[in-house]
Amino acid sequence: MSDYTIDIFWSDEDGGYVAVVPDLPGCSAGGPTPQEALDQVLVAKAGWLEVARERGYDIPEPRYRPPTATRTAAG
Repeated sequence: MSDYTIDIFWSDEDGGYVAVVPDLPGCSAGGPTPQEALDQVLVAKAGWLEVARERGYDIPEPRYRPPTATRTAAG
């Protein structure tokens, strides 16, 4: 079973870390540390999914995966 990818990044505009769930439109949260942003977005994700279920909205399958870095040998 796969879960939703969560991206966490520093935002100068927000003055803190932002965590987003790309597969769930509008699902994001912030915090002064990466861990706090993660903790908050997990709460937001649970709320997003609960409301979607209550209202009978389609819930997207986890699909987004960040690109993986590839390394090549220098020639």
